[in-house]
Amino acid sequence: MTDTPVEQMTFEQAMKELEAVVGQLERGDVALDQSIALYERGAALKKRCEDELKRAEEKVAAITLDAGGQPTGTTPVDGQ
Repeated sequence: MTDTPVEQMTFEQAMKELEAVVGQLERGDVALDQSIALYERGAALKKRCEDELKRAEEKVAAITLDAGGQPTGTTPVDGQ
């Protein structure tokens, strides 16, 4: 686990750490206290990834195309 706050991680960083957390939990070679901490960190990482994917989906959905397939404009999502 890194010390980086989950909310400051990129999607890629969160996914990489989440994969490591899952690997540790699947091996089952950690003490109960550490397993609980890993689970909690994993849950936060999962939520971070889901939130980032949702934002990306909203941005893609905001792009509309005219009959000719050309973008007609975008709608800002979350002020971006």
